[in-house]
Amino acid sequence: MIPQEAVGDSVYRRIRTDIIFGRLAPKRKLRLEQLKKDYEASISTLREILTRLASEGLVVAEGQRGFEVAPISPENLREIAALRELLECYALEQSFAAGDLNWEAQVVAAQYKLSQMENRMLAGDRSITEQWKRFDWEFHQALISACGSRVLMDTHAVIFDKYLRYQMISLTFRGAIAAEEHRQLLDAALKRDAKTAQEVLRRHVRGGVEHGLSA
Repeated sequence: MIPQEAVGDSVYRRIRTDIIFGRLAPKRKLRLEQLKKDYEASISTLREILTRLASEGLVVAEGQRGFEVAPISPENLREIAALRELLECYALEQSFAAGDLNWEAQVVAAQYKLSQMENRMLAGDRSITEQWKRFDWEFHQALISACGSRVLMDTHAVIFDKYLRYQMISLTFRGAIAAEEHRQLLDAALKRDAKTAQEVLRRHVRGGVEHGLSA
């Protein structure tokens, strides 16, 4: 028999992923009986999970009316993007200063996988959208992975997931521009050029925001 805690953790990850990747749409009512069928978890476990997701800002608790997926707005996207930019720029500087050869190898490998997905996206393949965004997440996490702070890494991951949610909902891909910015970030990382990397990152995030809003 699977321990209830393990079941809860698994269902939490599934629901959280479904929200981030847009399978549970913004403002969708989260009916406990339906979730019980869809995720094979008890009502009490689901209540705990939804309360946890509410504390992360991915779900809204409506008092006696239950829960719904958090709505989206241009203002919220800009706020999330600004937080991402602030955290990631700081973490880049720390990571570039401390990164070793193993860190370099991790960054190179992550960018290579991402570039392969971007090439397929550029060729018109939208069947790998989720995989593309997962590799995007891995690349940006690799860049800051030598920053020396687990708290910073975890906080960045939470903010990045919220940013990613907007990208998945709008299904936007900036094409060759974004791919080139990722290549520039890799080049700056290998040169330990934090200032250039920060400039590229700001352009990358702000460009993504404007592209998403226009879509």
